[in-house]
Amino acid sequence: MDDGRPLFVQIAEQIEDAIIDGSLPEESRAPSTNELAAFHRINPATAANGINKLVADGLLYKKRGVGMFVATGARDTLLGRRRNAFAEKYIAPLLAEARRLGMDAEDLKKLIDSWEDDA
Repeated sequence: MDDGRPLFVQIAEQIEDAIIDGSLPEESRAPSTNELAAFHRINPATAANGINKLVADGLLYKKRGVGMFVATGARDTLLGRRRNAFAEKYIAPLLAEARRLGMDAEDLKKLIDSWEDDA
């Protein structure tokens, strides 16, 4: 955990990844701030910031006296957000370059299919 981004953002993304890959299913208990702080050897306030980000995003919710839990629909929400981010980061530039090269959708499909065949 040291890629130049704030630690609380990395903590939040780590939990998001666990939600997406199913290791932290919907309605399951999320790690507590103290558990995260101990595991990552960080200040509990930093871990709390990561958790609070997820609460603000509607991905986690608090059960009083029990802890934080993954919200119903959190996985679908995250998948939608990540797909949109993927499209903005990769697909939009791909399409722009393809247009500059005079390629159409069928040309791109053939190119992608040929790469899949080689993989």
